[in-house]
Amino acid sequence: MKIKEIISELEEMAPLAYAEDFDNVGLLVGDQNSETTGVLVCHDALESVIDEAIAKKCNLVVCFHPILFSGLKKITGKNYVERSIIKAIKNDVAIYAVHTALDNHQEGVNKIFCDALGLTNTKILIPKSNFIRKLVTYTILENAEKLRNALFDAGAGNIGNYENCSFNSKGIGTYMGNEHSNPEIGERFEFVENEEIKIEVTFEKHLENKILKALFKNHIYEEVAYEIYDLQNKNQNIGLGMIGELTVPMEETSFLNFVKDKMQADGIRHSSFLGKSIKKVAVLGGSGSFAIKNAIQAGADAFLTADLKYHQFYEAENQLILADIGHFESERYTKNYIVDFLRKKILNFAIVLSEENTNPVKYL
Repeated sequence: MKIKEIISELEEMAPLAYAEDFDNVGLLVGDQNSETTGVLVCHDALESVIDEAIAKKCNLVVCFHPILFSGLKKITGKNYVERSIIKAIKNDVAIYAVHTALDNHQEGVNKIFCDALGLTNTKILIPKSNFIRKLVTYTILENAEKLRNALFDAGAGNIGNYENCSFNSKGIGTYMGNEHSNPEIGERFEFVENEEIKIEVTFEKHLENKILKALFKNHIYEEVAYEIYDLQNKNQNIGLGMIGELTVPMEETSFLNFVKDKMQADGIRHSSFLGKSIKKVAVLGGSGSFAIKNAIQAGADAFLTADLKYHQFYEAENQLILADIGHFESERYTKNYIVDFLRKKILNFAIVLSEENTNPVKYL
C-alpha cells in the first residue's frame, strides 16, 4: 500500500479544506508514492516519536499537531523541530498532520471531547463561514433524475441532517445553435423553446471540481448552462468548538472533578464559581480563548478549553465558568480516534498507536 492510499483515507476523515487558513496540514515530509511499511499515530511528531516509528518499522507518522508550522530557512538541527525533520528524512519516514482539519469536523476533536464527558444534543459552537456554494443548472425533464442523482453522489445536496436536498422548478428554456452546434433538441439555426427543469443544489466548496465533473458527465446537452454562487450561510456541520448537555446537572466543584477524571487532567485552572449547577457545556480542544464570547452567547454554563491567559479569565463576566484543563489533555483522545478510524478502513495492515507521551507540561 502506498502512502497516498493512506492519505486518501485520512482526507476522508479530515478533509484538508476544513483546516483553518493559518494551519499547515497534510503531508509535511516524504514521498506519497512510497510504499508504506506501517503507520504510527501520535499527538506530536517529536524526535522520540520518529525513533519509535523506526523501531516499530512504520515509515508513516500521522500526527495531530504539525511539526512544521511556520517556515524554516535553515535545517541544522538546532531545535526540536529541525531535529525531528532531519531524523525523519534520513530514515525515509513520512509525516502527515491533521490538526484543524480534524478540529473543524463534526466527528472530530471536539466531538471526541464531548463524548469523553458524555455530553448529549451536541452541535458546532462556531459554524464555519464562506464554505457553502450553490450550483444552478438547467436540463430537460428526461435528464433531471439522472443528473440530480449524479450530483448527490458527488457530494451535493447535504444540508444539516438531510441529504439529497435540491430545489426543482419548471420553466421555458430558449436557444439557437450556430453552424458549429450539434443540438440535442432542434436543428442548427432553429430557435428552440423547450420546457426545462431548473435544478439547484448546495455543496461544500472543496467539492466543486467533483461536482462539475459529475455535471458535465451526466448532462444531456452539448453546452451545459450552469451558475455557481458563494453563499453567506454558515455550515452548521463544520466549525470550531462544540456545545452539548450533561444528562444530569452537576454542582460546580463536582463537575470540575468529573472533568479532571474523564480527561485525565493533573490540574484545572478556572474562573470564579457562580453558585449554580452546570448543565450546558461548551468545549474547544486546544487554545480556545477566542471562543469565550461564543460560549457565553450559546448559553453555556461552563466552557472547557486550554491556554487561557490571566486576563482572559475576567472575560467570564460572571456568566459562566471558564476552565483551562490543559492543551494536551483537551485533545487527549484524538490519536485514539485516528487509530480506530484507520483500522476500520485499512484491514490487515499495521496501524500503531504511539506510546510516547509528548505533553510538554508537567505538574508537581
